[in-house]
Amino acid sequence: MANPIIQARAVEKFYVQPDGNRIEVIAPTDLDVSPGQIVALLGPSGSGKSTLLRMLTGLSQPSSGDVLWHGESIRKHAPNVAIVFQSFALFPWLNVLENVEAPLEARGVSAIERRKRALKMLDTVGLDGFETAYPKELSGGMKQRVGFARALVVEPEVLFMDEPFSALDVLTAENLRGELLELWLSKKMPASAIFVVTHNIEEAVLLADRVIVLGRNPGRIRSDFKVELPQPRDRKAARFVEFVDYIYKIMTQPEVEHAPLPVGQAPVAPIRTPRQKYQMLPHARPGGIAGLLELLHDQGGRDDIYRLAEPLAMDVDDLLPIIEAATMLGFAALKEGDVEVTREGAAFAEADILTRKVLFREAALKHVAILQCIESVLRAKSDHSIPEEFFHDILDEHFSQDEVERQFETAMNWGRYAEIFDYDAENGRLVLAEPTTELNHHPPAKV
Repeated sequence: MANPIIQARAVEKFYVQPDGNRIEVIAPTDLDVSPGQIVALLGPSGSGKSTLLRMLTGLSQPSSGDVLWHGESIRKHAPNVAIVFQSFALFPWLNVLENVEAPLEARGVSAIERRKRALKMLDTVGLDGFETAYPKELSGGMKQRVGFARALVVEPEVLFMDEPFSALDVLTAENLRGELLELWLSKKMPASAIFVVTHNIEEAVLLADRVIVLGRNPGRIRSDFKVELPQPRDRKAARFVEFVDYIYKIMTQPEVEHAPLPVGQAPVAPIRTPRQKYQMLPHARPGGIAGLLELLHDQGGRDDIYRLAEPLAMDVDDLLPIIEAATMLGFAALKEGDVEVTREGAAFAEADILTRKVLFREAALKHVAILQCIESVLRAKSDHSIPEEFFHDILDEHFSQDEVERQFETAMNWGRYAEIFDYDAENGRLVLAEPTTELNHHPPAKV
């Protein structure tokens, strides 16, 4: 086996707070990128995918550990890499040819040579004839082709891509994936390896020879496996679906440690590990959770996650937090890549508005640690109120500053909907709420 091009050795990323506490974004991580591979990095939002990519390319220094380029520290060598960004990042005042020439000019390549190489690369990516067009004249797909040409014209040893298709419509993205794969398989691409960050599970299984799945809080590798399927790959093939379902399970069950995916066999049953003190709340609103449960209940109570996303015209990455939230609350369960409504979820789906609030409150106070804490503290205080900073201080010990704000917003939505507490915006205080309705038992299912 060829020696790795890039090696991450115990790389870690953290930020030190003014009070001396550390917010860990990436836990100590080992990772290799070898020649002849397309590596896909998957993970939920906030897991540190882009942060890890930036450390591997040398754009960001790890807080500890080191990144090696052909066995030597990246701090001593400028790695021969290029990046394709999600946002195209073209210079609007330069035409297509000048945009592709820009990195060569920055490297001091002569005008004649850079013109020759840029024209060749534009022809390779199918933009022959558009050399004098400006970015504003191009479609999203054509802009990203310019991005590919600009990255490949420097003949990088490793091509990095940060969610390169996520800003495109479905058909354009599918077309570009196929073209990228064709260039790779036909060896028309100068890169020796590709490292792609994506949130699209099917995209990863379609393209990658190896898939790495990150967990979050802090970012860490939860699974790293090869996708041993011949190209081109059939989305409907049983083994393809098996890989997709396996990744779904990892991403939607953050508290479960999954066994490696055996070659040609179904995954081994997961082993449960202890839940952290304060879970990271999925960023889903009660209305979205209710809508998901209603839809599943109407469809017989169970559906495949991927099929569920299609009629909703939603990206799976946007649907996952809603599924995570329903699962966390005990309203749904994940089984073999499907999401299934539980007895409690069915009762919620059939209930009227007021009863839903009660059921949501019961579930939140049973399953969500931070809401249990807030409710307990509010009851214990003589005035049954507390400043919102208290909530921030608790979460600040577990999450980054940006994530604290997101967690606060989600917990506020859940807590106020469930009538666990109210919010006094004028004074910035949480106030214990007395629910308008109580249930001593779950209502019977409607016939």
